[in-house]
Parts: sequence; C-alpha cells; structure tokens
Amino acid sequence: MGNEGVVSFGQLISGIGSGILWMLTETVMAFYNIAYAITHPGLWLDWSNKEAVMRFVYYGGSTEFFFAVFALFLVLTIAGLIRNEIMWGVVRILEGFANGIGRLFAWAGLLMVLQQIIIVFLQRIFTRPDISIGFGIPLQFDISWFAEELKLYNALVVALCATYTFVQGGHVRVDLVYSAVKFRTKKVIDMFGAVFFMMPAAILTWMYGWYFLWRHLIVPKPSASDTLDRLLLKSRAMRWNVETIGFSPNGFTGYFLFKILLVAFTALVFLHAIAFLYRSYLEWKEGEESEGKYLDRDTLGEGEEAYEGTH
Repeated sequence: MGNEGVVSFGQLISGIGSGILWMLTETVMAFYNIAYAITHPGLWLDWSNKEAVMRFVYYGGSTEFFFAVFALFLVLTIAGLIRNEIMWGVVRILEGFANGIGRLFAWAGLLMVLQQIIIVFLQRIFTRPDISIGFGIPLQFDISWFAEELKLYNALVVALCATYTFVQGGHVRVDLVYSAVKFRTKKVIDMFGAVFFMMPAAILTWMYGWYFLWRHLIVPKPSASDTLDRLLLKSRAMRWNVETIGFSPNGFTGYFLFKILLVAFTALVFLHAIAFLYRSYLEWKEGEESEGKYLDRDTLGEGEEAYEGTH
C-alpha cells in the first residue's frame, strides 16, 4: 500500500511537471506561430483557396491560437507591470473600443422600434403583404420576414452593447459581501473575477461558438475534434453553404448572423476582461484616488442628477 502511495504521488508530480513544461513550450512556440502567420498571410487569408479557409477554421479554435493570445497578453501584462502608463493606455483603448461599439449599435434599439411601427401600419392599415426597400433593384420581402428580423436588432444590442453597459456600470449586481469590504479588497475580488470567471467563460463560449458558426457556413461541416490534416482533406470537397433557412415559410433567412454575433460577443467580453483586470490592479495599487480614472461614462448633462439618471 505504501509503495502504491509513493508511485501515485510520483505520477502526480510527473504529471504536473509535464503540464508546466507543455505550457512553457506552447507559450514559447506561440511567438514563432504569430510571426509565421503574419509573414505568410496567404496560407489562411486567401479565401479563394479552399485549404486557406480550412486553416482559418482550424486555427481559429485551436490550442495554437489560444497560446498566441496568451503570449500577447503575457507580454502586455509584463510591460504594464513595469510601466503602469502602458497598462493605463491599454485600459483606455479597450474601454474606448467597448464604448464606441456600444454607442453605435445601441441605435439598433431605435431602428427596431421604427421598423415595428412601419410593420404595424403597413399590415393593419394599408394591408400590404410585403415591404419593398431600395432604389433601382429594390429589396422586397414578406412582412413576416421583417417581423422576424426584429430579433436581429435585439441580438445586436445584447451582443455588442454588453461590454459598453459594463463600462457604464449598467449591469444589475446582487452581492452580499462586495459592498461591505474595503476598497482594496474589492479590487482583489474584481481581479479574481476577471481571471477566473470572465476570461474562462469567454474562452469556452468562443470554442463552442466558433465551430457552431462555421458549421452553418460551409460543407463538409468542420468539427472541433478534426485535426488540421483532416480539415485539409475535407477542403477538396468544400463549398460555401450559408444558412438561409427561416423558421417560417416567408420568415427571416439570415440566422447565420446570430452565430457571428455570438463569436463577436465572446471576443468583446474577453477583451474587456483584460481591461477590467488591468483597471482593478491599477486602482488597487494607486488607491482610492485613482478609482474611475480615465473612465468615460455617459451623462445627460451637468449635475449629479443627470449623471445618476444614466445608470
């Protein structure tokens, strides 16, 4: 029994060591992979070549891509720890990006309302069966197509405005501990949440969403278990087969756009997790006087009442 215990412990140590060595090797190789991808764009960006499409599909959800992102994140973090100005710069860029995307696509809510009003008027008052939009060659679809398309506007707001809402402090939060602890403890909790909740959730959603997207764009359908060699073999029979099937006979036919939005949403969440981690660390290091530093939040005008009305 004692020998079995010693062997098991030795295997545990060996497994941990092998895992650490594998991570170090993959991280180092990531810099080579990044340089190779940049210097050979035709291998994965020339979509007139079917093999390039399959390489793009494979590497988009691969271990190599994960470690390439991890390597860049590691370099950026080390540089930011040495010079905090770099980290603040990253925070301002990523939060500005989230704000810009969110402020743009928030207008989809208004478009959704206007389109719904038009649908009601044309269907109930003018009894029109379809809507025609455009000049020269008009875009003409059944009213049910435009009615189902309203889901797309809602998806645009949810997927592309989530990080914007986070920056603006608009998400509903329920906590029993956070509000009662000290400022620096709050920042430690924020850093923990960014690393152990936001980032893993975004990575897992990306891994599922990436192949979910491509399975509705091309055939033969790629799988997460496919190796690169297998996908290159599939490329011989590859053709574009964009999903255009609606839930009703004359309904909305662009449901593949929702898959694209899922991937975009996870990318935005991951990027903002980096910004939130860096901001939390910098505010933890610099103290309460740095809270909200460089934070660009919307206001309705001058005065505290206007500011509070945006939350």
